[in-house]
Amino acid sequence: MGGTEETVSTQYAPKIAGTVNWGTATVVGVFAGMLYGGSKEAAASVSKDAEVMLKLGSTPDKREQHRLMRDAMEKRFIRVTRGSIVGGVRLGMFTAEFYGLQNLLAEKLGVHGIYNVVGAGSATAATFGLIMPGSLRWRARNVLLGLVMGAAFCFPLGWIHLKLVEKANEGSLGERGEAKSGVGATIERLEGNLKKKI
Repeated sequence: MGGTEETVSTQYAPKIAGTVNWGTATVVGVFAGMLYGGSKEAAASVSKDAEVMLKLGSTPDKREQHRLMRDAMEKRFIRVTRGSIVGGVRLGMFTAEFYGLQNLLAEKLGVHGIYNVVGAGSATAATFGLIMPGSLRWRARNVLLGLVMGAAFCFPLGWIHLKLVEKANEGSLGERGEAKSGVGATIERLEGNLKKKI
């Protein structure tokens, strides 16, 4: 018909060395949070199981004992499941925001450095301080505390991360200047170290 076709070109900026795929990090955070939350609730329910055992010993009726055990097991299952879900959501949200902000800062600034990690950590901790329950004054205190604690924890972590990235990228360029994959570069470094020792 008389229409012109438009081609849409999508150009993605090259991934900056050291940035983490936030989707993968979020999934790992969700599963780690689920494990932590579930295990924390399972450990906390041990004392409640002891109370049930005391009730069982004082109840001579078998049907009542069975009902008490079933109720205790259902409550424990619900507590552990709720702990897993809440822990997974909390840690998943935290990792998604942290790595998303870190990658956004790296993309906007054009470099992945310590201050990206510090900025993302401070902003994430401040956000979570804001959504904590409490009065407005209490939340403002949590935001300020989150800013300071996020920077205090993330500065050394960012420095360590940056040094590990530099170490990993060391020797990743081949003799002709072409980039090697991470595994290939690691194998070549190991072969070079073994040849030096022989």
